[in-house]
Amino acid sequence: MARSKEFDPEVALQKALELFWERGYEATSMADLVEHLGIARASIYGTFGGKRELYLKALERYLEQHDVVERLSQPGPALPAVRAFLDSYVAECLADELRRGCMVVNTAVEFAARDAAVSRKVTESWAGLEAVLAATLVRARAQGEIPAGKDPHALARFLLVLLQGIRVLGRADPDPRRLRDAVDQAMVAVQI
Repeated sequence: MARSKEFDPEVALQKALELFWERGYEATSMADLVEHLGIARASIYGTFGGKRELYLKALERYLEQHDVVERLSQPGPALPAVRAFLDSYVAECLADELRRGCMVVNTAVEFAARDAAVSRKVTESWAGLEAVLAATLVRARAQGEIPAGKDPHALARFLLVLLQGIRVLGRADPDPRRLRDAVDQAMVAVQI
């Protein structure tokens, strides 16, 4: 008869997410994971696979917890939703006392180019965000909130790049004025 797990894998995964998000992949050792999760190394391997597999599962969990579709898909005026979304990125950066930034951006910077599976996760995340932004901006154009000549897909790509820049600056130097000015100028660019 198989032994039952003496820990909750969901709780352990959440703890791993938090540790990887704070320290990154390379700076987190298996010994760190054993200590932080409070479970044996063999249990980590038996439940999640190796460190890389655990990292990928933690990244998946992060993506599930940071789904943006609902925030941008509400009925009504679209541009206020976009503005609120951009403002929320700034607010999250300013409130992040640990300066963890965004786990997706951190992952891209740390090692996405060296690992095809990780690169796919990052690319899929950004493509999803871009698609939601584009759909919201298509709705904004249809509702007369942005000029008919504006390309919602190009604007979505612009905002995607802005959002990733906000995350990087928020981690390195979260200057409220710089971040808020960037959002203000982005909204002007969307509407002209």
